[in-house]
Amino acid sequence: MKNIYIRKIQILFGVLLLVSCSDILDETPDNRTTIDTPDKIAELLVAAYPEAAYVSFLEPMSDNAGDKGSSATVEFRVNEEMYFWRDLNDIDTDTPTNYWNEAYKAIAQANQALASIEELGDGIELSALKGEALLCRAYAHYMLVNIFSKAFNPSTSSSDLGIPYVLEPETVLLADYERGTVADVYANIQKDLEEGLPLIQDNYEIKAFHFTKKAASAFASRFYLTVGDWEKVIEHSNIALGDGNTLAVLRNIASSSNLTFNEQVALYTSSTVEPANLLLVTGSSLYNRIDARARYQMAPNIVNNLFNSANITGKGWAYSLFFRGGSDNNFIPKYQEYFRVTNQAAGIGIPFVTFVLFSTDEALLNRAEAYAMLGQYENATNDINMSLAVKTDGYNPSTDTLTPEDIAAIYQGVPTDLYTPFYTISNEALPFVSAVLDIKQTVFYNEGLRWFDVKRHNIAIEHLDFFGNSYELPKGDNRRAVQIPEAAQSFGVEANPR
Repeated sequence: MKNIYIRKIQILFGVLLLVSCSDILDETPDNRTTIDTPDKIAELLVAAYPEAAYVSFLEPMSDNAGDKGSSATVEFRVNEEMYFWRDLNDIDTDTPTNYWNEAYKAIAQANQALASIEELGDGIELSALKGEALLCRAYAHYMLVNIFSKAFNPSTSSSDLGIPYVLEPETVLLADYERGTVADVYANIQKDLEEGLPLIQDNYEIKAFHFTKKAASAFASRFYLTVGDWEKVIEHSNIALGDGNTLAVLRNIASSSNLTFNEQVALYTSSTVEPANLLLVTGSSLYNRIDARARYQMAPNIVNNLFNSANITGKGWAYSLFFRGGSDNNFIPKYQEYFRVTNQAAGIGIPFVTFVLFSTDEALLNRAEAYAMLGQYENATNDINMSLAVKTDGYNPSTDTLTPEDIAAIYQGVPTDLYTPFYTISNEALPFVSAVLDIKQTVFYNEGLRWFDVKRHNIAIEHLDFFGNSYELPKGDNRRAVQIPEAAQSFGVEANPR
């Protein structure tokens, strides 16, 4: 039986190299314990989710960010560097390197859990833990490949650089890792996902912080959307949404807009009250301090395009806008900070923020896009209407419900080359796909998900600075794959081309 830290396994070179101390130490130190019971394995899995922010560097890369100029009151290096798609090697919280590190730490936890399960006989009493470990390993690798590699494309993924897919706990101090290909990574993700899904149970004390059946299905819905398996997107979205009233499990912004700021922000990441939240994670982050005041965030043009203009019902969005330190420093109340004091006398500690990883809102809109791709436009329209019903100010189902003909007319002028994924979007499906992506851009603003749609659909991005200078990220640009951290490169992980 391997000996490890219960709370977190230590990783070298930004976490690709796990120190498994059974080959380094001859004795078990006092602060280590043997993983020999289901309860101890469950403790391992608490930390098998990447405890880090990705919104901090993915949001400014997307078309969800603009330059506020001197009206911004906080300078935040990662925010500026990523707005201009520069390679950033900082190791602070909220950076790509930090996410890389935390994701591989999570993978190490999952791999140790799987090894311990095997050593305990891999019996049926351990199947739920095995399912969670497999889902955790699949999810962390999925996020890494979507951030640090090119977008999935069956025509090129067999040669595009992937990320190291780590399947076992490390037994040597320094190991050699190869990136493999994007195709290899996706094949491993699918294998772990499909093996783990049937094993998942819902016997958690606080379900929102674990892969429940619904959360695991929401992940599956996103995975199959990425690879273009529309039938499976619908199948797993249905599970994530449940058999009851779908409207009742969506995030009802229209009904919560009259709450106070504190009530709104507490509700958004609630692990018990908000039914839309399927999976949450809390990680060390300064994001709550900078999301409103950083320079390259919700500039006035973003406010006008995404929130102050009418949505496709002709009515306004129900989102509440607040500002900090200046009228241009707008934000939506989605985050709050939890401060863990580490030294009471010195008044210092570590800030934490809770992030929504999966929600029913995403599962619904994934399903709508899949319906559109299958030519089921009535079903796609129904899902679009449900999303709008709970996000639109003063929504009236008797007058504001859209028909497929309405959506086709609204989006009749969409350029056919705006979205260029690896698959073909028919002229008939394009209006419905466009509607879904537009709704998602507002609904998931400042959550990082827009970048995944930008990358999946190969959307060209133009950023303007405060003086009107244009900076472009063309379709297919190598900068869409965030650069591999320098520490990982120093241990032989190949850099992304530039």
